[in-house]
Amino acid sequence: MEPGPPVAIDADSDRPVTIYTVAERAGVSIATVSRVLQGSARSSPVTRQKVLRAVEELDYVPLRAARTIDVQRHEAHGLVLPGLTGPYFAELLAGYESTAAQYGQSVVVVLTAGIADLDTTLRTLLARVDGLVLTHGTAGDAMIRTLARNTPTVVLAHTPIEGCDTVTVENCESASALTTHLLEHGRRRLVFAGDPETSHDIAARYAGFAAALGEAGLTEALPPLRVWFEESSAPEIVAALLDAGDAVDGLVCANDELALATLTLLRRRGVAVPDDVAIVGFDDIMASRYVDPGLTTVRQPTHELGRWAAIRLHERIQGRTRDVQPQILPTRVVLRGSCGCPWDGPEHFAAPAPAVAVGGSAGG
Repeated sequence: MEPGPPVAIDADSDRPVTIYTVAERAGVSIATVSRVLQGSARSSPVTRQKVLRAVEELDYVPLRAARTIDVQRHEAHGLVLPGLTGPYFAELLAGYESTAAQYGQSVVVVLTAGIADLDTTLRTLLARVDGLVLTHGTAGDAMIRTLARNTPTVVLAHTPIEGCDTVTVENCESASALTTHLLEHGRRRLVFAGDPETSHDIAARYAGFAAALGEAGLTEALPPLRVWFEESSAPEIVAALLDAGDAVDGLVCANDELALATLTLLRRRGVAVPDDVAIVGFDDIMASRYVDPGLTTVRQPTHELGRWAAIRLHERIQGRTRDVQPQILPTRVVLRGSCGCPWDGPEHFAAPAPAVAVGGSAGG
């Protein structure tokens, strides 16, 4: 007989935690516990609070098999995102939803920004979906491992976690290639804009940046400008560059949103790009090809990232647990004018910008 899935243990009695344990702790019926965990409005706020408190105290994770008989499958995926600001998440969501729809699955989106009790929110979500996709900047690793014990789970743009599928893009090699390209333009005083501690992707991009400088013998590089990866951080970057003066001649941004906002603000302050300072980004969002000069960047397949996350979760729900190596999608360096390359205007009105494929693996 194959061993069953791991279950939580009630520390007070050393017995497995089941829906019956939760009902007993809360002083309600198992039907009431089931309704609360499914998000039903038929339970009073007081009853709901009792059940959720018992769930939290017992560290209970609902088993899909333990749901009521008439709700064996919800035909829904749970997609957990930090927010929906900026073009990245919009394109990611479009890729995910279109693919899930092909499988007949709806998508329940949870945005974690501003949620005070994420643990309760995610546990409640489990009763409404057949599996979860969690992106960087949402749940912590310990919580993800707990959720993945009994729920098909995929982590997206995240460090791999045992028991989950992983879908991400190649970051390190492409950031290294982008940095090397700036060095080939004669830029020697480079700085990275973005906080490597905020996400898996940015940490990998900074690692590629640092590796390229190391290979060039530039071991005394400037420390990164540790800013949040949204356009609101651009004034802080501009202030740091103006203070640095000639100490910086090239800026490698964690994403295009930072790069484009910084480029625009620098030009308003009379700083010429790329003559005074070269700027490169990462993502290749649509605006990158329409600014003047066009933004040299790395094109990542954001729509495909969402598509593959939906595919991997669908496969997990169907029972596949083998061949779960991380799926790493390739990226491409795209050369435009902000690095110092010749540039004739947007690709829609001129020849396409040259691109160089970097790394990646289609995985299982």
